[in-house]
Amino acid sequence: MTLSQRQIATFAAAVLFFGMTAISPSKADDMKRTVTVSASASVEVDPDAASIMSGVVSEAATAREALDTNTKSMSNLIDGLKAAGITDKDIQTSNFSIHPRHEHNPKDGGPPKLVGYSVNNSVNVLVRDLPKLGEILDLMVSLGANQMQGMNFIVTNAETLKDDARREAIANAQRRAKLYATAAGAKVGDVVRISEDVSSEEGGPRPMFRAAKMASAVPVAPGQETLEARVTVTWELD
Repeated sequence: MTLSQRQIATFAAAVLFFGMTAISPSKADDMKRTVTVSASASVEVDPDAASIMSGVVSEAATAREALDTNTKSMSNLIDGLKAAGITDKDIQTSNFSIHPRHEHNPKDGGPPKLVGYSVNNSVNVLVRDLPKLGEILDLMVSLGANQMQGMNFIVTNAETLKDDARREAIANAQRRAKLYATAAGAKVGDVVRISEDVSSEEGGPRPMFRAAKMASAVPVAPGQETLEARVTVTWELD
């Protein structure tokens, strides 16, 4: 016995209907009312370390001469920093380059003339004893550093100190969620999800100066760093 086309169509429609009925509770769960709020909070903290980006640029008629001069100056700089209490792990080479130097003479209109070579060797130096930062800056120049690319003030335990801001950010989000829910005639239920917006802007570089003659104990002002926590929280609405 064979089924007619109408019977087949009716049977297929019934299967589709019962299938939809079976998954509807899940869809109902997915359609629960929620409220999502973003909030932030911050704390002001004192830096406890600093990272200095400094180095030596040497020039000479040949690359060999420039490199030898630079190597001697950099060795003197690094040895002096170690003698001042900076450990090996807190001194890291950040850049090394050798470039030809050319001179342009607009009068003769000829090609650039090679006049020598330049060697640049830079290091990142982490100063953990912040009260000695001014002395270290002065020492580096005295030891031969003639480039200061910049400096970062650092909060080494920032993650722990930031926890207070995180707790306050959650509290701010919850307060606003309750306000919105009440205004809409609902109540805040269970938390569905929490996410934190992680930013790399904190403790960014602070440009300083090119090295020149500097008095002893260079004056520095670390100020304070702002640690901010930004969260987004979703609650169910009852």
